[in-house]
Amino acid sequence: MSKTKSSFYRRLYIAYLIESGVNTVPAIVRATGMPRRTAQETILALSELGIRCEFVGPKKTGKYKILNWGPINKKWIKDNLQHIRDVLQCL
Repeated sequence: MSKTKSSFYRRLYIAYLIESGVNTVPAIVRATGMPRRTAQETILALSELGIRCEFVGPKKTGKYKILNWGPINKKWIKDNLQHIRDVLQCL
């Protein structure tokens, strides 16, 4: 799989997790097994897909929230979630 495709899927998956309540970096790391830095960079890169994500609350106890999905169809992510997980597991 290309780096571009895996990066795209990783971003979609992280956005889906945030929307589903897995919305802090430690929770994302636990859910995915990815390094903390990768999780942080992926959250920051969501804007490159047109997804508006914002950190809400105090620095230590706040959480991320998806404000707008932009051009991304979140139903497609939900419908293809297992495929996305399978692809990312292979990396």
